[in-house]
Amino acid sequence: MTSEQNIESVVESALQSLGVEYERFEIDSDFADTAAFCERYDFPLEGCGNTIVVASKRGAKKYCACIVKGTDRLDVNRRVKGLMEVSRVSFASADETTELTGMLIGGVTPFALPDDLPIYVDQKILDLDYVILGSGSRSSKLRMDPSEMQKVPNLEFVEGLSLPPRE
Repeated sequence: MTSEQNIESVVESALQSLGVEYERFEIDSDFADTAAFCERYDFPLEGCGNTIVVASKRGAKKYCACIVKGTDRLDVNRRVKGLMEVSRVSFASADETTELTGMLIGGVTPFALPDDLPIYVDQKILDLDYVILGSGSRSSKLRMDPSEMQKVPNLEFVEGLSLPPRE
């Protein structure tokens, strides 16, 4: 498994090679999960992007990463299943996520993911003034203009990737 410091430098290299403009800020790793981060550091949930790894449940294992606003839910059973062209999907376990990405949940970022991993981002994220994403580790976050994510080669913005929050 990649150490937090190693993954941070891998992500940093990916950001530089893609020419992504961003701001990195350190956080307490106990507050890396989106809701806890927003409450602790006084950021709106609306401005954060949750990066979620999804896995197929039948046949040859397939994965993708999806990013939705912190206020929304990922439409895993309809939209993601259709994008992956599989019959059943579920959220990848923490162990699967780390094995696939080298990152811990709460720190997963679209930068420095495997080249063959499809990344789907909810189109609504492009409407934000900025988005806060994981940095690869649980001890920092990245803040950027959402359009900067378009520099990731295997990333696609998708309509209808999210569902509104449960009431």
